[in-house]
Amino acid sequence: MSAEQNTRLGILLMIIVTVVFALQDALSRHLAGSYNVWMVVMIRYWFFAAFVIALASRAKGGLRAAIRSASPKVQLLRSLLLALEIVVMITGFVHIGLVESHAVFATYPLLIAALSGPVLGEKVGWRRWMAIGIGFVGVLIILQPGSGVFKPGALFPLAAATMFALYGLLTRYVGRYDAASVSFFWTGTIGAVVMTAIGLNHWQAMLPLDWFWMGCLCCAAALSHYLLIRAYEVAEASAIQPFAYLQLVFASGLGMVLFDETLRSNVMIGSAIVVCAGLFTLWRQRLREKR
Repeated sequence: MSAEQNTRLGILLMIIVTVVFALQDALSRHLAGSYNVWMVVMIRYWFFAAFVIALASRAKGGLRAAIRSASPKVQLLRSLLLALEIVVMITGFVHIGLVESHAVFATYPLLIAALSGPVLGEKVGWRRWMAIGIGFVGVLIILQPGSGVFKPGALFPLAAATMFALYGLLTRYVGRYDAASVSFFWTGTIGAVVMTAIGLNHWQAMLPLDWFWMGCLCCAAALSHYLLIRAYEVAEASAIQPFAYLQLVFASGLGMVLFDETLRSNVMIGSAIVVCAGLFTLWRQRLREKR
């Protein structure tokens, strides 16, 4: 398969991933609206852990190779960050909905660019700093601080975006020492252990229909991660990463159709600014990597 065909397949897989992620978010919002979010995330992590263990056991070296990390403390920290980020983000879905949560969460590539200097020691040029500043102007337009429209619940997706950015940077850091399969194994298993320790204290009886939706959520989570792995296997990350912004479009559409959410003009304008700034930083990062 040629490089062009690989890139085309990678883009297609990334688009499918964003659709599945959006469905996953809609299911999470529905379940967390009726049950404790810690329990919902715990059950999701049980399925995720079983998925990564099954993959690791079939890979070369088996579970022993998957668990062997050169940076166990960093792996532990990044796994905890992702688990907490999921809890905080789903809480945001319940408080302000899918549309505005994803509009604010779209800032995470800008946060990655801003934090890559202090966390990884990477140089961030003035062009990217300008894009980061413009992107956060978009965030202010979305949040409208100082006005009666501002919702404190918007702080949930903003906190989630910060945690996800740190998780991404730590994943990049630990990738210098550990294989991606090792990071994937730690992410699923550590998250399951931590969520179980907390989630069992918040157990609630679920209706049979909601167990069906929970099963759909778990299957969607496993499918999205598998497709994401495949996308990064067949194409360069810098080529397909911009298409991840489509999750904002799909999740917002589901929010409006399924949960009667509205797309306010300030959210639409601010989101467009944030996405354009994020795409610019991704483009500058790609140029930097080529050099």
